[in-house]
Amino acid sequence: MDPLGAPSQFVDVDTLPSWGNSCEDQLDASEIAAETYQEETVRSPFLYNKDINGKVVLWKGDVALLNCTAIVNTSNESLTDKNPVSESIFMLAGPDLKEDLQKLRGCRTGEAKLTKGFNLAARFIIHTVGPKYKSRYRTAAESSLYSCYRNVLQLAKEQSMSSVGFCVINSAKRGYPLEDATHIALRTVRRFLEIHGETLEKVVFAVSELEEATYQKLLPLYFPRSLKEESRSLPYLPADIGNAEGEPVVPERQIRISEKPGAPEDNQEEEDEGLGVDLSFIGSHAFARMEGDIDKQRRLILQGQLSEAALQKQHQRNYNRWLCQARSEDLSDIASLKALYQTGVDNCGRTVMVVVGRNIPVTLIDMDKALLYFIHVMDHIAVKEYVLVYFHTLTSEYNHLDSDFLKKLYDVVDVKYKRNLKAVYFVHPTFRSKVSTWFFTTFSVSGLKDKIHHVDSLHQLFSAISPEQIDFPPFVLEYDARENGPYYTSYLPSPDL
Repeated sequence: MDPLGAPSQFVDVDTLPSWGNSCEDQLDASEIAAETYQEETVRSPFLYNKDINGKVVLWKGDVALLNCTAIVNTSNESLTDKNPVSESIFMLAGPDLKEDLQKLRGCRTGEAKLTKGFNLAARFIIHTVGPKYKSRYRTAAESSLYSCYRNVLQLAKEQSMSSVGFCVINSAKRGYPLEDATHIALRTVRRFLEIHGETLEKVVFAVSELEEATYQKLLPLYFPRSLKEESRSLPYLPADIGNAEGEPVVPERQIRISEKPGAPEDNQEEEDEGLGVDLSFIGSHAFARMEGDIDKQRRLILQGQLSEAALQKQHQRNYNRWLCQARSEDLSDIASLKALYQTGVDNCGRTVMVVVGRNIPVTLIDMDKALLYFIHVMDHIAVKEYVLVYFHTLTSEYNHLDSDFLKKLYDVVDVKYKRNLKAVYFVHPTFRSKVSTWFFTTFSVSGLKDKIHHVDSLHQLFSAISPEQIDFPPFVLEYDARENGPYYTSYLPSPDL
């Protein structure tokens, strides 16, 4: 509390000048009229928009001092990071914040979680975890950083917040190049305001003195303050400007959809023009959008009627349709099961994906949607090497995926899934599951058997993946402690840390 009569240290965002008001070369009406022809031929993908610019503020200062609906805290997975932004927020918010954070039980990279602001002027704090940057995993880092900004904005929208103060999420400690990260931050916010602008009145970028020059340099690219600035900035936009929501685009993952799915194509030129066509006439059921029988296609190969190259091309189109469906369908009911999620990395630095068998009620859910959700989650993961950890712990017959579904999944997914899958750790298998796995990998699919590792205890798993890198369902830890002894606790971080 400020002493009586003393000026407040907090800064009301409504008193800060917007980015749109900082332009020194606004065009007058005659200049706008003169540029009408140019407007139609050389417009930027980020158009001059006075209303959007009026919602954006660039401010050099401590985000913890902003008086707005919510401010953003950048932290680590345990929400205990000691960086200048976090330390300032913790100091001003008071001890209640630390207690509230413990209830969140951490935060995964790319996620956003909400607490009260306590003694801050901001009503809420949105906590997020930026990625650790390594050049060899650049694509994954870009996707994760995009998710940070997008999930913060989505949370603000869901909570009907009117203003958000962003710190620079990519902290220096995590090694993300500032300019690359700023491109992602600005274009994600820009695209969100284009689609959901009516839900937010102010978005403040709170930067340090070292960060300010980069933001000043790049803001005109995504928030041009005049037609002249838009035209002047166009040549400086990067090659990857993201999709319609600002999400990074990986060329090998771009969807190509033929105009008449399933029909013979006359020539390659027609195929290249068949992008973005409405597929509603095909049918609403997921399988109505899929191409022919994989086994039949293989028989045609053996009969010399279909070349390997043609099959690969057809398979890629088939997968792209699944991916398109996965991105457009509401899969929230499958996501709520928490049966598939990304956690840390193994000892070789490969992404670890977790599958929780007990959380898959096979008889109660639409398995077509489950397959779509798997593709939705895994498409960007499978671009790089990854491993799967499958917890078979305490599953029943109602949780067992049948071989037909698994074979369908294996046949549908893109080749990168199989190429970049380096190991499957089958945790707490039963004798029956071992036999079933052997038959499936021997007779139904090829190239998978040598990647399967049956793991009877978590101790064995820890030789390949550090326990700090896995988010364990509590019942898995309890079962393993009961069956194999509580030795695993020596591997886990202290709850006080």
